Amino acid sequence: MKRLSIIGLTLLVAPVSTLTGQGDAGAGIRTSMIETYVEPHQLLIYPFYAYTWDHNFEYQPSMFGGSSIEDFRAHYQSHEGAVFLAYGVTDWLAVEIEGSQIAATFDKSPADSTGTPVRIQASGTADIGGQFRFRFGHGRDHRPEFFGSVEILPPAHGDQPLIGDAQWDVKGEIGAMRAYRWGTMTFRTTIEYNRGDTQWDLGETSLEYLRQMAPSWRLLLGIEGG
Repeated sequence: MKRLSIIGLTLLVAPVSTLTGQGDAGAGIRTSMIETYVEPHQLLIYPFYAYTWDHNFEYQPSMFGGSSIEDFRAHYQSHEGAVFLAYGVTDWLAVEIEGSQIAATFDKSPADSTGTPVRIQASGTADIGGQFRFRFGHGRDHRPEFFGSVEILPPAHGDQPLIGDAQWDVKGEIGAMRAYRWGTMTFRTTIEYNRGDTQWDLGETSLEYLRQMAPSWRLLLGIEGG
């Protein structure tokens, strides 16, 4: 999958006295945006546009009303405009809400002879959901800071599998962050329910390095898998 994101605008609304960062990551609570933090009584507004192109989109004809559960590979592309909001409630709790408007196109695999439509197009609101972000304890001396979250995605567009989901989704995250003289290291992983296997699995897992290089920019290196 190839994804191109164009950031439109980022706004941070807060009392001036709270905007000064402390260390590489600052004093705020980590949000779901990679290495982005929000401090108490700050409001972060982050609108953006994303284009996605996937020439190896895995699907089963049963997703689109067919009877076959055989796996095929299709071409998929989408244009998406989204808005992300985060607000720091206290020094240990932040809330987020995110939603988008998406237009998606699906072109079925040439090997699929099961009756799946050759092209499917769908548009509408998508990925409407929210998160509660927690800081379980500040990092002090040689002790890392621990954080976590609970994400809730309600069902939407259940009859349009390209852009929606007919079921509730709940996902958790837990991680640890520790500051060193040479930078800040963060490890995080998500826990989500695998409907196919009807069990809880580890999802996205990442290891990140962050370094404040100058007052106006930071260096981020990371590796992620799932």
